Amino acid sequence: MRALLLPVKDLRNAKKRLESVLTPEQRLGLAHAMLTDTTRAVRDVCRAEKIFVITNYRPAMEIAEENGWEILREDRQISESDSVDAASRRCAQRGVRSLLRLPLDLPLLQPSDIDELLAIEYPPPAMAIVPSRDGTGTNALLRTPPTLFPSHFGAGSFAKHLAEAKQASAQIVLRRNFRLEMDVDDESDLHALLEYDLSATATGRWLCEAGLDVKFRSGRKRETKVAAGNHL
Repeated sequence: MRALLLPVKDLRNAKKRLESVLTPEQRLGLAHAMLTDTTRAVRDVCRAEKIFVITNYRPAMEIAEENGWEILREDRQISESDSVDAASRRCAQRGVRSLLRLPLDLPLLQPSDIDELLAIEYPPPAMAIVPSRDGTGTNALLRTPPTLFPSHFGAGSFAKHLAEAKQASAQIVLRRNFRLEMDVDDESDLHALLEYDLSATATGRWLCEAGLDVKFRSGRKRETKVAAGNHL
């Protein structure tokens, strides 16, 4: 069985690295908009035989229930790595052979992006990985078996996961995909996201309604003018 795992933390505590530019209410609104986009993409995935959501956040449980996805309830959340590893063990016990972990902050995500990863099939041990936009983080991780090695999500996770896979003598598949790589963690990510056409996304609509698309596009233009002036 090939399955998809969505770890969802309490979004009221999400996006701490945006504290300097967004209010708590704005960070919550942004996180929920991106969850809506991720959910939309996951609904139309064809190759996942099962979809799991590990969380203790009630709105995420409601989304899972509405879509018939299996909820792995947490009593408490220590870290994303702990949550993913706990879920991976439970999935393996349920007969999952390959498990794809995706974050929820991928506003450009399309169902085909997920299906292309789930189509990767190598005999165990094997890992497929998609880095973050800056090449240091891990935005998608497919492990065969699900418990192949411990998770290290956070700073420098891409290199750590590569090292773990090599230590496990696993087949390594590296994929690049701009939609999968475009997560939103800090202000530079917001600027980069706004370079894309977001008209069909909940995230784009929310940014527009909140007036943040204008704010961050204006900020980028000012930075560009200053940088150009410094080179004169």
